[in-house]
Amino acid sequence: MGRVVVIQHLTLDGVMQAPGHPEEDPRDGFEHGGWCQADNDPVMQDVIGARMGASWSLLLGRTTYERFADFWPRQGANPFTDALNRVRKYVASTTLTEPLGWVNSTLLKGDAADAVAALREQEEGTFVVFGSGVLVRSLARRDLVDEYVLQVHPLVLGSGRRLFPEAGPLASFRLADSVTTATGVIIATYQKKES
Repeated sequence: MGRVVVIQHLTLDGVMQAPGHPEEDPRDGFEHGGWCQADNDPVMQDVIGARMGASWSLLLGRTTYERFADFWPRQGANPFTDALNRVRKYVASTTLTEPLGWVNSTLLKGDAADAVAALREQEEGTFVVFGSGVLVRSLARRDLVDEYVLQVHPLVLGSGRRLFPEAGPLASFRLADSVTTATGVIIATYQKKES
């Protein structure tokens, strides 16, 4: 059985919107894009790489997929870019059609949570989710997230899209690991408690 691992940058107030660059996601008038760049640290890459494991696929919502597909194939060779371009990508969208433009991309058919539940049953390995807040919330509602790797930045933005909605489902996790970077980012790994 496969596992779903959500890897997110978050602020102290739970914002996950547009951590990478200023133009990344201006929806709802968000003006703080690129907020995580000042806190980048080599420890972050090491921890994230270890959490992804050797056998993994990428699981993305439409918005994150379109942004990644526009950005990563145009980057110079480096281990992260090479891994993202090479890996199998599953895309949850009701508006995209196949064929998808980024190599090794497959469109999930029907309800995203149903499709991911079927993937977990059919395939081994780790399904890694970056960004994709709408997708993550739909998976959380169905109890399909096995692990959260949260990179919590020492920053409060006061506005922006948050990872966990105010009226979300009850879920219980255990802290499996935590690391603090030199820039003050706490990387906390939470695993679902077994029933």
